[in-house]
Amino acid sequence: MQYGICNLSIVPLRLEPAMNAEQTSQVLFGEFFKVLDRRKHWSRIRLAFDKFEGWIDNKQYTLLEESVYKVLEKEPAALSADLVEFVFDDNNNLMPVPLGCNTGTVSQIGFHFDGRKISGKNPKEDLIKTAFLYLNCPELRGGKTPFGIDAAGFAQMVYHLNGYQIKRQADEQAKMGDALSFIEESEPGDLAFFDNEEGVIVHVGIIMENNYIIHVDGKVRIDRIDHSGIFNVDSRTHTHKLRVIKKII
Repeated sequence: MQYGICNLSIVPLRLEPAMNAEQTSQVLFGEFFKVLDRRKHWSRIRLAFDKFEGWIDNKQYTLLEESVYKVLEKEPAALSADLVEFVFDDNNNLMPVPLGCNTGTVSQIGFHFDGRKISGKNPKEDLIKTAFLYLNCPELRGGKTPFGIDAAGFAQMVYHLNGYQIKRQADEQAKMGDALSFIEESEPGDLAFFDNEEGVIVHVGIIMENNYIIHVDGKVRIDRIDHSGIFNVDSRTHTHKLRVIKKII
């Protein structure tokens, strides 16, 4: 088994080992992983954080010793707290990194970080404050940064920045927590899940107060939610069919 760590700002994680393959997620600076299959140009990896798997370009990460990986696994994450920060090397060369990078691992890849860090668990009410940091961020399939994010990535990163770990994909997230019977039982920070005509969970949003929801639909936006689903305040139509609301914390 080999191990690796992301030493670049944002690296695509792909469905297949090819540059034109679908981006299913992203690997952010400082995230580390197991290398399940290393080929000439591509590696299939499993992220330590959420166990999500995909293909990464061999030029876009560096290998780690197994002993270092096991130490990092036991250390709590220290995440960058600003929309954009900078890490720097011994020659003071700067590299921008986005919100949510694991800056606790910088020393393992020859960088330093002097910015604000987040660690530990925050109160549930902080989830909505964090969600607002992504407001108007464009939708990007597989994205998980303020410069492009998808619905499940948005939910995951908001929870991650507050010290809680949930899965990467909406259908997996929907298996977590306790189901609520009515919207009126929900609290800000609970997750609402939406399905398609085949009954497959395809969307997730974060419940706010007074029957509002913050979610990703073209961009990170705020809409209304009722027992039918999401009501788009601009188009004045329902856009997503409600399946279940889950209390994760």
